[in-house]
Amino acid sequence: MSFLPLIMIVLVMYLFFFRPQMKRRKEEGKFRSEVKKGNRVVLTSGIHGKILEVGESYIILEAENCRLKVEKSAISKE
Repeated sequence: MSFLPLIMIVLVMYLFFFRPQMKRRKEEGKFRSEVKKGNRVVLTSGIHGKILEVGESYIILEAENCRLKVEKSAISKE
């Protein structure tokens, strides 16, 4: 009987903290895997640009007349 409040706290934490975070991470992974040449993206560092080339784990991004080679994990879903 004394474990019931502890179990309820763990359940609430799972529903309000862990589950939404896992869902968001899954959506971001799907978004990163679907990027293609010509898409406009924003990196986690705030750099805006257009994708010129997509590799296995990297992209080449054109931003303000320069080319950057960055990891796909640096792409923000925002």
